[in-house]
Amino acid sequence: MNFRMIVYIVGQLIRVEGVLFVVPVITSFVYHEKEGFVYGVIGSLLFVIGFLITLIKPKNNIFYIKEGCVATALCWIFLSLFGALPFIFTGEIPNFTDAIFETVSGFTTTGSSILDDVEALSHTSLIWRSFTHWIGGMGVLIFLLAVLPLTGGSNVNLMKAESPGPQVDKALPQVKNTTRLLYVIYGSLTVLEFIVLLFTKLPVFDSICMAFGTAGTGGFGILNTSCGSYPIASQWVITIFMLLFGVNFNVYVLIIFKRFKKAFNTEEVKAYFSIVLVSIIIISISIYKSSSGAFQALTDSAFQVASVVTTTGFSTADFNTWPTIARVIMVLLMFSGACAGSTAGGIKVSRVCIAFKVFIREINSFLHPREVKTIRMDNKVIDTKTLRSVTIYFITYAFIFIISLVLIALDGHDLVTTFTSVVATFNNIGPGLEMVGPTSNFASSVPLANGCSYSICWPADWRFSRC
Repeated sequence: MNFRMIVYIVGQLIRVEGVLFVVPVITSFVYHEKEGFVYGVIGSLLFVIGFLITLIKPKNNIFYIKEGCVATALCWIFLSLFGALPFIFTGEIPNFTDAIFETVSGFTTTGSSILDDVEALSHTSLIWRSFTHWIGGMGVLIFLLAVLPLTGGSNVNLMKAESPGPQVDKALPQVKNTTRLLYVIYGSLTVLEFIVLLFTKLPVFDSICMAFGTAGTGGFGILNTSCGSYPIASQWVITIFMLLFGVNFNVYVLIIFKRFKKAFNTEEVKAYFSIVLVSIIIISISIYKSSSGAFQALTDSAFQVASVVTTTGFSTADFNTWPTIARVIMVLLMFSGACAGSTAGGIKVSRVCIAFKVFIREINSFLHPREVKTIRMDNKVIDTKTLRSVTIYFITYAFIFIISLVLIALDGHDLVTTFTSVVATFNNIGPGLEMVGPTSNFASSVPLANGCSYSICWPADWRFSRC
């Protein structure tokens, strides 16, 4: 294993994270907040530490998928550990475990929170909290791919370890150019949402934070009501952009290169929007009687469907109080997620489509034993390697899900709370149902023998927040 290369990548990440602290520092100057000093000091130290680590250049720049997986895991661990330090040293989230929980939730774009009153945080910490979503949405390692001097296909191995979906395709001949283009699209959509939100008369700071949270499909809001107190126009803008960020970014690449027919004829994207449309219609009908009108029912259902299917987690309504059929659909959407190659979490629509086609093929083989039928996506035959990887993914997913469910069940809460808490966090969504619904908060902790507190896996009292 190329350990030097792994250390070099981690060093690059630490240095980049130090630079990213510039965002909260600038915010502190704008709002005249003292917390910016802490962010500045920590950011400077991280930059120096990362710079010193990267002074030792690896002799061999080539590494393979196993090194890519190790580098990815270590980078996310260090990213979260160092990202939590400002919360602790500013005293806004003084408990180490709580700070780690909040930071991990941010970088993984889960959006679950331990904060009872998010509005008590400074603008400096709020912008960093939301910015973690934007950083984690595309992935810091994807950014590093644009600048790291890797050779021999190492870029692809790192991209495979970092990117979601059944397979990774290069939109351009060089991975470096691909990652740069992806970040241009990512940044452009973020800026566009920010500008459009300003036209809906949303404050500048709110618009920035909402754009960060939507782009990363994260869900951290800056108000205790999440998005519930925003104007209807703002809610619709956020709804549209949540859906846009749930689209496979390869579609945007095809549009840029004017390959419109292929872009708008993508099977996964068609299935994605079909799922969204059908879900909105069914939920709108089911909550019509309890809403203040047809338009309000449509607005609430569209926003929550977009929020859950893209695993963003913003909320404007308490879907925990909706009829059973609506809640069942919401839980199913938590599993499916959006498109592969997007910033969303979940299983991904492409895998769902492939699994469904495999199911149909196996049923057909019983009826027509001699018929040989291939599985296709977008008129391309899916090779055996991809089918195997999808199968292994589902098996691994089910195994980890069951283990997590059993562990969380030890806390003794009702079945719906236990089940949906695992679904919501495992798929990077945030809110579940019952005690982990969108209007609750995950703030309680279990004391350990050494006097510390532990609130990540087995809280004494579940209170889940979408703030």
